[in-house]
Amino acid sequence: MSWLVTGGAGYVGAHVVHAMVAAGEDVVVLDDLSSGDAGRLAGLPQVRLEVGSVRDRGTVRRVLRENGVAGVVHLAGRKQVAESVADPLLYWAENVEGLISLLEGCRAKGVTRFVFSSSASVYGTPDADRVPEDTACCPLSPYGRTKLVGEDLLRDCAAWGLTSTSLRYFNVAGAAAPEFGDRGTANLVPLVFEALDAGRPPLLFGDDHPTPDGSCVRDFVHVSDVADAHVAAARALVAGRPGGTYNVGRGEGSSVLEVLRVVAEVTGGDTTPEVTGRRPGDAARVVAAVDRIATDLGFRATRDLREMITSAWTAWRALQPL
Repeated sequence: MSWLVTGGAGYVGAHVVHAMVAAGEDVVVLDDLSSGDAGRLAGLPQVRLEVGSVRDRGTVRRVLRENGVAGVVHLAGRKQVAESVADPLLYWAENVEGLISLLEGCRAKGVTRFVFSSSASVYGTPDADRVPEDTACCPLSPYGRTKLVGEDLLRDCAAWGLTSTSLRYFNVAGAAAPEFGDRGTANLVPLVFEALDAGRPPLLFGDDHPTPDGSCVRDFVHVSDVADAHVAAARALVAGRPGGTYNVGRGEGSSVLEVLRVVAEVTGGDTTPEVTGRRPGDAARVVAAVDRIATDLGFRATRDLREMITSAWTAWRALQPL
């Protein structure tokens, strides 16, 4: 069977494609290349890249038909919280209308296996040492709301035979190879790298949170582990498992100050931060409970924070040489 990976030329998507190919899966990619890069797939001549949008219903149906697709891994969409606040209509169009278009194509072509890229943003500011999947979801941004609506929509589509798994990523970092690195500057690690290159201190949003060092604590997970989680989810669906909703993290918290310390050790740069006010809605601690995915899918993240930052820095330098 063939798997369609939407957004497969993006940062996370390319890692997923490479992991699936390494696992022996037949993969076709649909990506509009608005933020993806076809070069990330250059080493995979067996992977067909279809350039187009998931919102284009005709393209979706043609790609599903021509490639004999029997399962979808859906990563295409917008993913920046601040951008979603500034332009919510864009996020509902890309993340919800795009998903509806894709699901209409799946129903028309009899595709019944679906792995969905969701986010820990669906939780909002949970009050838990480790956040289990049955925690009440109270997303604080349009981005988070579109991901939660996507999960609900997939569950509703079980009525026509769809079996789906939603993977709620926590804080993704790192790179499997320099050419696959995160080229955006919306996440903490690349933001710190950008500050180092500019010769200015990274920002620390509050040093008075109720955490051991006063900075926010997050669950950072290597992008290669995230990719492996998709392989596990896809294989479980092929094996006839019922699907479900799973956190993808390490189950370990790292504070922002700890991340800055490791970045300084890896890069040799000065990461002494400039402390500014807390951001509205920032939870003091958000760390995944990861027992369910370990039990159901046999998946556990194995790469640590230093591996993430070291690989991310190597990729950053390759893309932006001194």
